[in-house]
Amino acid sequence: MNSAIIFGLLVVLMITGMPISIALGLTVLTFVFTMTHVPIESVALKLFTGIERFEIMAIPFFILAGTFLTRGGVARKMINFATSMIGHWHGGLALAGILACAMFALVCGSSVATVVAIGSIILPEMVRAGYPMRFGAGVITVAGSLGILMLPSIPKVIYAIATNTSIGALFVAGLVPGIILTTMLCAVTWFIAKRRSYPRMPRASWGERWRAFRDSVWGLMLVVIIIGGIYSGVFTATEAAAMSAVYAFFISVFVYKAMPLKDTFKVLLASANMSAMLLYIITNAALFSFILTDENIPHALADWILGKELGLVGFLLLANLLLLIAGNFMDPSSIILIMAPILYPAAVALGVNPVHLGILIDVNMEVGLCHPPVGLNLYVASGISKLGITELTVAVWPWLLTMLVFLVMVTYMPEMSLWLPRLLGMM
Repeated sequence: MNSAIIFGLLVVLMITGMPISIALGLTVLTFVFTMTHVPIESVALKLFTGIERFEIMAIPFFILAGTFLTRGGVARKMINFATSMIGHWHGGLALAGILACAMFALVCGSSVATVVAIGSIILPEMVRAGYPMRFGAGVITVAGSLGILMLPSIPKVIYAIATNTSIGALFVAGLVPGIILTTMLCAVTWFIAKRRSYPRMPRASWGERWRAFRDSVWGLMLVVIIIGGIYSGVFTATEAAAMSAVYAFFISVFVYKAMPLKDTFKVLLASANMSAMLLYIITNAALFSFILTDENIPHALADWILGKELGLVGFLLLANLLLLIAGNFMDPSSIILIMAPILYPAAVALGVNPVHLGILIDVNMEVGLCHPPVGLNLYVASGISKLGITELTVAVWPWLLTMLVFLVMVTYMPEMSLWLPRLLGMM
């Protein structure tokens, strides 16, 4: 009964258009004051203890690193390298955009930042080369979602905090699925481009490819720093986030020299604003989780799900449906903070590996970013391309369907996510 009241109140508040963070906080306070005997002091204490975990520090550092990389010319170098390698194929510029999104996602960890950084550069070039804007915007909208699947990812950090799962294992687990999804998106793009006879670029010489790689290698080295540092035990995932922020600052200001030193304060301020917004959501979600735990709701729901005898296949299908539905109303961070503690007990009881569950949730979040009404990638790409949301929603369908096929693969082929972490001894 209490679970129905809590979730019902939350849904009602969200329907009014209230921001999810405030809706979570008001739900908690209303429930505490009217239906429980939880001391208000406990709620106040949870406000502070909810975000004092060391792992949470990775979030502002990754946001800062992503902001430096977005403004520091890294995206342009990666686009040039991708174009030199596959620009001569059918739909070469679009393929280069997907590959550049994948490379930028490896070092950034934010889907929105990936769409902004890559899309703002390559979409105008695609239009000048003769591609329809709808085609280019559709490609970049979906390819940008790789930002939360590849190595450093803020949603992965949030999931790790919510379920006490290894952040390092989650980072590495997304690498193979990310490469597979990149390949699938490229295949669909190549097929459409060939069928519609979209333009191809002149084949680059090996000398041009080497120069493009040499220019982009500074940005790609961030992958080595993150994986190598965590795997070797030199630093934790949180310390890797701090190192990535320092390294991103160094290459943006002193190597590529695309960002003046005087702009550092602006970057710090923008990153602080974004971090504060996200940490506010996390704090209120921690309160919400505290109430759920106090009422024993996650385990009660887990027992209810297990009592339905859905089995492993049925449970994974139910989890995907719930996450896809939630993606219509909430942003990824809020969904993970609310849904992960609920799904996790049932998943563990059925033998689902927590790392596999985390990657499954990540892919669901990718799908949610690419369709209305709250798909952030869709709105960012709309702002860059000047296309309406309805028109852009139609444009992304070939790639969105590809992502749904990929979601089924990730759901029922757990080794796709677990093979590399096990190989590296991280699980």
